[in-house]
Formats: sequence, C-alpha cells, structure tokens
Amino acid sequence: MTRNEKQEIINTLTEEFKVANCVVMSDFKGLTVSDLEALRKSARAKEVKVQVIKNSLATISLKNAELEGIELTNTNIFVWGEDSVATSKVVSDFAKANETFTIKNAYVDNEASDVATVEAFAKLPGREELLGMLAATWMAPVANFTIGLEALRAKKEEESA
Repeated sequence: MTRNEKQEIINTLTEEFKVANCVVMSDFKGLTVSDLEALRKSARAKEVKVQVIKNSLATISLKNAELEGIELTNTNIFVWGEDSVATSKVVSDFAKANETFTIKNAYVDNEASDVATVEAFAKLPGREELLGMLAATWMAPVANFTIGLEALRAKKEEESA
C-alpha cells in the first residue's frame, strides 16, 4: 500500500468516525468468512458499517476524529454508525450468536466506553420500535373515543327499542 493510499484511507475513516455516534472495536479471530459476511449483512440492514482496519491507520483516524482514550491491540474489526442503538444491537446480537466474536471496547457519543455500555445500548428499543410506541400512544385517545361513541350508539338503540 502506498503512502497516498494510506492517507486516503485515513481521511475517509476520519470523516466517517467524526459523524459516527458509536464506534465498536471487537476481536474477530476465529471467525469464518461466512460469519463475517453474516455480520456485514446484518450491519447493512441497519445502515451500520463494518471493516477490518490496520491498528496504525485506525489509531491515526480515531485521533483525527478526536476519539482518544483507547489503545488498539491485536486484531480488530470496527463497527460504526450514526445510530448508537442500532450499532450496539448489531454487535451485541452477533456476539451472542458467535462465541469467538468478543467486544473489546467502544466510543459512544464521542467518549471511550466499555462492553457494559454497548450491552446497555443494545437493550434499548430501536428507532422503529420507538416510533411504533409513539404512534400507539397517539392513537389511544382516538380509539377510546371511537369505543365511547359505539357504546353511546348501542345505549341509544337499546333505549329506543
């Protein structure tokens, strides 16, 4: 890899890490290619990015994105996205399904975090679930009003008969 290619990778990763609200570093040693493809497929479905990056390039990119406090060692696969909950869910679900995949640490909302934080975010409801809950809350008064009108209509029919 030439110096220009390395610099291009660093610039791209720096920009992506700046807009990401969650960057998770995990150990992928022992996973098969099909396992990694399954991780990438589940990540793509939630608009999360997955990439194996050399530690030296990743360290420079993270530092340029003002994400510091974690030292990178051994093999790392990076999973990042703008939605902290979705990113955490992708990593957590994959870690539960694959024993050899372990979460090392993360940056959540631009702060160095541990595995417990990632697991806590993974347990939160996702955007779609929250929107569904909000819609159900907004529809409750309308549904109750409709039920009340139906009961009133039945009562009036009963009285007139």
